[in-house]
Amino acid sequence: MQRRQFLRTAALASLAPGAVWSRDSVRIGLTPVFLDDQTFLNRWQVYLEEALGRPVAFVQRGTYREITELVLNGRVDFAWLCGYPFVRYRDQLELVLVPVYEGRPLYQSYLIVSADDDWTRGLDDLEGRVFAYSDPLSNSGWLVPQAQLLEAGHDAEFFFRRSFFAGAHRNVVEAVAVGLAQGGAVDGYVYESLARLHPELTRRTRVVWRSDAFGFPPVVAYPEVEGELRDRFRAALKGMADSETGQGLLDQFYLDGFREPEEGLYAGIERLKQLVERA
Repeated sequence: MQRRQFLRTAALASLAPGAVWSRDSVRIGLTPVFLDDQTFLNRWQVYLEEALGRPVAFVQRGTYREITELVLNGRVDFAWLCGYPFVRYRDQLELVLVPVYEGRPLYQSYLIVSADDDWTRGLDDLEGRVFAYSDPLSNSGWLVPQAQLLEAGHDAEFFFRRSFFAGAHRNVVEAVAVGLAQGGAVDGYVYESLARLHPELTRRTRVVWRSDAFGFPPVVAYPEVEGELRDRFRAALKGMADSETGQGLLDQFYLDGFREPEEGLYAGIERLKQLVERA
């Protein structure tokens, strides 16, 4: 019991900015998508520590770029990334597993407007208005609407009167709900999760468009992580659906589990990436 408490304390200490991580700790980077519930993270940390037999440190940053750079440089061992940075840096990362949401390893981008806006039907109707993106490395919160504008023949740089990056997808929902933006692009999984947890927020907005399905944000590894640790981490994530504690965590996060990705899962994001980069 004392050893477990010591490991947990050491891992929590590593969350502090500028902290020095223990060489024995397993460092996991998290982007600001939806993992902002500290109670959930504490429970997940305990589960992973018991499964791995090592202390676990969750490393959270405010932007996708920060977490992406940490895993590319080996400052974290694993990271839960958006599909867009994974596609951009695929040759420098190792795909571990992909989450399963509502029976599939897929999710969508949502275009949202204020609930009081009953005439907007799509992105074209938001020309000359204020728009909220989530993050410049977000597939659902930036790449999808950028590609949509280009495919419609619009100049994405001048289409909106003003646009801004709100950060986390929840921030986009809040910006639209309070009128800071007339429209926004968000991760559909995050939006539906917020609708369950904070319906008072999402009911102030309205979904006017849903994209095609894309590969769910994957869990990746720094390629030089020791093979045994990578295998144990993969087994720990896969095993969540087979244990009462793990299933409880998955239920809290509205996921079915984690599984191996099929070939071509991220082809849709790759297509959008190429379209936007050619523009």
